[in-house]
Amino acid sequence: MNEVIKLLNDIILNEEIIYAVLSGVRKKDENNFNKVTIKPVLIKGNMKLQFAYNYKNKVLHKNLELAESINEIVNLLDENFKQGVIFAKESDYHILISKREKVTILKKKPTKEKVYLSHNRKKTYIIEDGEPCDFLIRLGVMNENGKVLSKRYDKFRQINRFLEMVVDVIPKIKTDKGLNIIDFGCGKSYLTFALYHYLVNVLNLDVNIIGLDLKRDVINFCNEVAMDLNYNRLKFIHGDIKDYNDFDKVDMVVTLHACDTATDAALVKAVNWEAEAILSVPCCQHEFYDKIQNPILEPMLSHGIIKEKLSSLVTDSLRANVLEILGYQVQLLEFIDMEHTPKNILIRAIKADGMNNEKAVESYIKFKEFWGLNDLYIEKEFGDKLKEAIK
Repeated sequence: MNEVIKLLNDIILNEEIIYAVLSGVRKKDENNFNKVTIKPVLIKGNMKLQFAYNYKNKVLHKNLELAESINEIVNLLDENFKQGVIFAKESDYHILISKREKVTILKKKPTKEKVYLSHNRKKTYIIEDGEPCDFLIRLGVMNENGKVLSKRYDKFRQINRFLEMVVDVIPKIKTDKGLNIIDFGCGKSYLTFALYHYLVNVLNLDVNIIGLDLKRDVINFCNEVAMDLNYNRLKFIHGDIKDYNDFDKVDMVVTLHACDTATDAALVKAVNWEAEAILSVPCCQHEFYDKIQNPILEPMLSHGIIKEKLSSLVTDSLRANVLEILGYQVQLLEFIDMEHTPKNILIRAIKADGMNNEKAVESYIKFKEFWGLNDLYIEKEFGDKLKEAIK
C-alpha cells in the first residue's frame, strides 16, 4: 500500500482531489456499505473530505481532516474494497487490488474539472444561479440574466434537490432506446420542466415525458410553456392517475405530491409497467390514521398531532416494504418541503431483477401485525401480484 499512500498524500494534501469512488466490495454483506464516494467540502474556511457510505437503503456521511482522510481511504482499500477511482486535477488514477493483494495504479487523462471551493461556502447546483436557464426564466424563477429572484430561491433549491435525485438514478436505468416518463399529479410542473431540461438539454437523451393533472387550467398553461420553449417531447394531459393507459411501457414514474392513496395508485401503475425507476414524494396520508392500532403505543396514538405524523411514517414505510417485495431497491430520502405541504420524504425505487424478497416479505407480515393494519388500499390495487409475491 506504500504507493497508494504516496499517491494519496500528493493528491489530497496538495488539495488536488476532485472526486473519488471506492467500490468492488471484498465480501458482500447486506448490512454493510457497498460503495464510498469522496468529495472536498469547505467547512468554516477549512477544506475537508466528505465520505458518503452507501448502504442498501441509506447513505451516511462523515467529514474528515485531510490527513485523516488518507488513513480512512487506505483502511477502506485494505479491508473493504478491491478498487478505487480518484479524479484529480492533472490525472485520473485507477487503483486495483488483486486477490493476492497486488496493487496496480493506472494513470489516465483527467476527465473532471477541478472544483474551486469559495470561502463563503456557496453551494454548487446542477442549474447554477447566474446562468440563464430557459424554463426557469419562463416560469419566473430567474430574470433574463439568469439571476434567481430572492422570493423564488426556495423553489430554485427544490428543483436542484430533485435533479440531484435524478442524477443518481439515470446511471442505473437503460437509456439507449429512449425513455418514456410519466409525472402523475404534475401541478405547475416546475420539476417536470426541470427533468426535461436536464435529460434533453444537458444529457441529450431521447425522452418522451407526459405530465398528468386534474386541473385543466394548469394543463393548458404547461402545454403553452412547453410549446414556447420548443420542448417538443414534453406533453401535458388532463386526467386521473388510475385511468391513464396510453403507454404500454414506462421507464420512469414521478409523483411529487399525489394526495393520500393517489400515491399508491401511482406506485401500482409504475410496478405494473415494470418501470425501472420511481420517484415519489407522498403527501396527505390519511388512510392509516384510522387504521393503525397498538395498545402499547396508546400514549402516542391518543394524541392527534403525534398520530398524524406517525401514520405518515408508517404509510411510507409500508410502501417502501411493498416495493421491495415486488423487486425494487428502495431508499427513503430527505427532500425539500413542497409549497403546499411539509411532507419531505422522497421514495426512490430502482428495479432490481432477481432480487431476493424473502426478508422483505417477513418484515411486511410482522410490520402489519404490529400496527394492526388490514384492508389496505395498496393491497387491493396490487391484487394477485402482491398476494403471489407474499406466498
